[in-house]
Amino acid sequence: MNLLGQFALWAALLVSVWTLVLAFSGQTVERDEVARAVRRAPHASALAVWIASIALWKALFAHDFSVEYVYAYTSRNLPDYYLFSAFWAGQKGSLLLWALVLASFGSLAQVVTPPRYRDLLPTVAGVTSGVLAFFLLVMLVGGANPFGQLPFVPPDGRGLNPQLQNPGMVIHPPMLYLGYIGLTIPFAFAIAALWHRRLDSGWIHAIRKWSLVSWLFLSVGITIGMWWAYVELGWGGYWAWDPVENASLLPWLTLSAFLHSVMIQEKRGMLKRWNVGLVIGSFLLSIFGTFLTRSGVIASVHSFAQSNVGYFFLAFLIVVGVLCYTLLYTRWPALEPEAQLESLASREAAFLFNNLILVGIAFSVLWGTIFPVLSEAVRDVKISVGPPFFNRVNVPLGLLLLLLTGIGPLIAWRKTSIPNLKRQFAVPIGSALLAAVLLLVVGMRDFYALVALIIAAFVLGTVTQEFVRGTRARRRLYSESWLLAVSRLVGRNRRRYGGYIVHVAIVVYFVAFTGGAFKVTQEATLRVGESMEMRSPFGAVYRLTHLGVSQYDALNRQVSAATLEVRRDGQRIGTVVSEKRQHVDSFGNPTFQPSTEVGILPSIREDLYVVFAGTVDFTERASFAITINPLVWWVWFGGVLLVVGGLITLWPGGPGMAPQVTRVRTPEAREPAPEPVNV
Repeated sequence: MNLLGQFALWAALLVSVWTLVLAFSGQTVERDEVARAVRRAPHASALAVWIASIALWKALFAHDFSVEYVYAYTSRNLPDYYLFSAFWAGQKGSLLLWALVLASFGSLAQVVTPPRYRDLLPTVAGVTSGVLAFFLLVMLVGGANPFGQLPFVPPDGRGLNPQLQNPGMVIHPPMLYLGYIGLTIPFAFAIAALWHRRLDSGWIHAIRKWSLVSWLFLSVGITIGMWWAYVELGWGGYWAWDPVENASLLPWLTLSAFLHSVMIQEKRGMLKRWNVGLVIGSFLLSIFGTFLTRSGVIASVHSFAQSNVGYFFLAFLIVVGVLCYTLLYTRWPALEPEAQLESLASREAAFLFNNLILVGIAFSVLWGTIFPVLSEAVRDVKISVGPPFFNRVNVPLGLLLLLLTGIGPLIAWRKTSIPNLKRQFAVPIGSALLAAVLLLVVGMRDFYALVALIIAAFVLGTVTQEFVRGTRARRRLYSESWLLAVSRLVGRNRRRYGGYIVHVAIVVYFVAFTGGAFKVTQEATLRVGESMEMRSPFGAVYRLTHLGVSQYDALNRQVSAATLEVRRDGQRIGTVVSEKRQHVDSFGNPTFQPSTEVGILPSIREDLYVVFAGTVDFTERASFAITINPLVWWVWFGGVLLVVGGLITLWPGGPGMAPQVTRVRTPEAREPAPEPVNV
């Protein structure tokens, strides 16, 4: 089976190279049978990569320790679900996962793309096959072959890193990879449109759902990654501006910018060059993220060991970047905008500012991430940039971005009149003022948290106003109940109102982030029966009593578990358990350094976060680090809400895209039309 896997990878490589060469040879335009063959070739590549992937999974589940990758990341006593996720636990397997998802997406794009874009599909197949060929080459000739053999067969494997033995790691990497790799399809359509000079809005329509799907997977992947960091790493937070975390955020930021700016192109025929640049940039940033995680040039809890594989990605990044932006430059005159910005008080201007801020945040994150590498190259000293830099730059920009989230929907296209501004802004500003008074009265004085919550109230006022107006309009027209009117309003305007729900999710994220400003941490060493008290930012008093330390053996680990009884304001609310684990192989031999599993008592108001630091002198006297984390639950709720909004936006069957028309400027057309309420 391992030989079959290797053979399948070589077959996929040959088919991909053949597709790439033929797609750009010009014969796909001249000969229909060649174009047809090129369009079908991604299916053959996908089949071959699936065969290779199944071969690796079979080796993992069969405990075939003659395969070096299986030996390095599994053991006989590893649970089955972690045997499944061990596929992407190491560098070689994760590259195969990249190839698997890319080959599947490349094949799927040929099937689901509407026939009216068929002339672009051979070039799309060529681009996706070219990227796939690169990944296959890295595996087969770059020293990352997942089917590499050991000279002998060990009795057991090394086991899986304890930090990866977490349900989050079963889901998080595939979600992130689906987002990363999904960006290849919009990139391929952009290159196909540039190559064939098909620079109308057709390619934009062809990639809309691919872009949304990629953005949604990235969002889910990032959120689950935050959850994993929170429950697994034991430092009490969920985002530390780690280089690999930043690498996942970068394409999310630029793709978010694209999803907003593309509406300007659809509506006004503007920002064509910018949109092509954003699509190419998002794809390159996804490759950059892969370079960071695979090269080991920057230290991170998420990155793999240092490897030459990363430099293949760096070379690929540079070559593809130069080729793509050169192609864009040659098509520059054909991407002239069809209209100009008429007023700063317009929705186009709001979206443009939104884009500039998103790209500005992306640039600051990129700069802070690569600064250690640049400083080492220039001054031979690696200078790390920590969270204070990222927070100082990005918190104000993030708040400004949140404010624009509330302003954009209130402003009409082209330009807005003063009476319209007064009518649209009354409710949101009223909401913000009310929130400000309430927060000041209850004693909130932290500047950024205060501003964030006031802006959040402003945005919620905007979204609520949009929903209420649309629902009222439906009730007037159709005499529907409130519930029916809301459901049909959303169902018939899924893109708009799904987007509003996503905006509410972003507000929930920001509100949750403000909780970090009020985090409380305390350390204590307790004998059995001893207690400690902590006061939460909401005024509650927690009393924690040490109940004892128990020791037992689990499937692949030896566990010491410390239990605390928790009372809040004198009332018992439960117990919380934190563990020290020593993972062992099937012979009972230690496989990794001891690890810590945090204990969390969650609630919608605040989490009680307990880390068992160890016992004293082999007694049950135990040391703890205890943190009260306000509003963390709302981070995960924001993720759920974001998925709901994204799925509503993506749900098929909505109003189709309006065909692009040539805009003729008449004197009447210069007057702004009133913003309609979609019902």
